[in-house]
Amino acid sequence: MLNAQNNFLDNLIDNFDQALRTLNPGTASANRPNPAASAKENELDQIALKHSAGLMRINHTGEICAQALYQGQALTAKLPEVREKMALAAAEETDHLSWCEDRLSELNDRPSLFNPIWYAMSFGIGATAGILGDKWSLGFVAETEHQVCEHLNEHLNELPEQDEKSKAILEQMLIDEGQHAAMAEQAGAAILPQAVKTSMTIMSQVMKKTAYRL
Repeated sequence: MLNAQNNFLDNLIDNFDQALRTLNPGTASANRPNPAASAKENELDQIALKHSAGLMRINHTGEICAQALYQGQALTAKLPEVREKMALAAAEETDHLSWCEDRLSELNDRPSLFNPIWYAMSFGIGATAGILGDKWSLGFVAETEHQVCEHLNEHLNELPEQDEKSKAILEQMLIDEGQHAAMAEQAGAAILPQAVKTSMTIMSQVMKKTAYRL
């Protein structure tokens, strides 16, 4: 019993450290090359620049939420193989976080001021889902990733045509997020009630509208 409590405390400390590193700009380090590295940097006018920055700030905040969701789930997940899948997905989300952060800097802009709030909320959702059981935890992953894929497709259509670097990043993110959803479903994800899906959509819309400007 004591060992279990110590392990939980150790995991909690690790998650607090992860939260600090996630929320502190410049600390996220990608394991894979940035897809934008080989894309052409075209000049953007002020309107296009502001719009691209707003969209990439939304995606950066989305990756903050993803980190928190996976960390919360990994803390309370019961099966080791589920925790391992969460850790693998979180590592790829770290790549996304780093890429979005780099692009925001290139666009002479900054992350959302509300990222700490979104991180805390997402971590709580993830931890609660893990407590409910691994199939529900995986269900949240699958639904989250499906909704992320939808808004990535929207952003790919909304980005200024000349912003090839942002598009390159979002295209790779779209591939990864689709794989995360498939992973969760193959691992036994439960189908969430429609009311929960709707609540997640509403929360996502509030986040996107807030992060676009602030």
